[in-house]
Amino acid sequence: MLLIAAILSGCLVYVDTLLEGLVPMVLYSEKYMDTLLGVNAIEPIFDIFFAFGISLIILKFLKNGFNKYILWHDGDAADDPSTLFIGFLKALAIAICFPTMYGWLATIIEDMSNELILLISGGMPISFETVIAGISTAGLFTGIVSLIFFICFFILYIQFLTRGLEIMILRIGLPLACVGLMDRADSNLFKSYIQKFFQSTLAVLVQITLAKLGVGLMLNAHVFWGVACMVLALRTPKFLQEFLIISGGQGGGLSNKLYSTARIYQMSKTFFKK
Repeated sequence: MLLIAAILSGCLVYVDTLLEGLVPMVLYSEKYMDTLLGVNAIEPIFDIFFAFGISLIILKFLKNGFNKYILWHDGDAADDPSTLFIGFLKALAIAICFPTMYGWLATIIEDMSNELILLISGGMPISFETVIAGISTAGLFTGIVSLIFFICFFILYIQFLTRGLEIMILRIGLPLACVGLMDRADSNLFKSYIQKFFQSTLAVLVQITLAKLGVGLMLNAHVFWGVACMVLALRTPKFLQEFLIISGGQGGGLSNKLYSTARIYQMSKTFFKK
């Protein structure tokens, strides 16, 4: 118990500082990695892939127009050329405006997480010594469960860093994904890409809230609820993936699309089990 209490006293202080500024670090991981590297190595990659994506959009527009309306080789030449041109403008506009739109999204996620963390931290005790003393007197089993809590927390912290790298890669590759907007056959690729992007950003908000809630419960000596919050925080990406699916069909509203997709998922899961 003395060894566990010594480990927990160091972990509590470290955990409390880890949550500070975690959301900006995940949403703008390239800035923090450039600081760690000491050189501006990551941010120029965005410019390279942006220029490459814009070039691909223009080349695909010229190729499709040439094949369709001059060579009569790909598609029906009787189709309205405005459809191809509108798809070109849509892909170009999203690729150019995405950095600004992502800044708005990151601001919303950051403000919401700060408000939720502030709300949860309102009644949180600040005396770590009292918490450690309470855990030490609760017995060996409670001490072991508390140790499991902090192991889960540090695994979650690594998952936060991984999520930051994932969001950074999605941001870098978005101009390339916009090429799929030029063709109807490839439009589902862009929708899946955006779906994955929103899943990752929403997972950050849910995970940071659950992590802070778990720490608050832990500091109030509710170790089992704290471990439950940490376990759910670790499973958040998979949990969101089960229902946050954007359908590509027309009509019916978003709620109907989500319901239909969930039903198809449940039916297919049952079928494959059989």
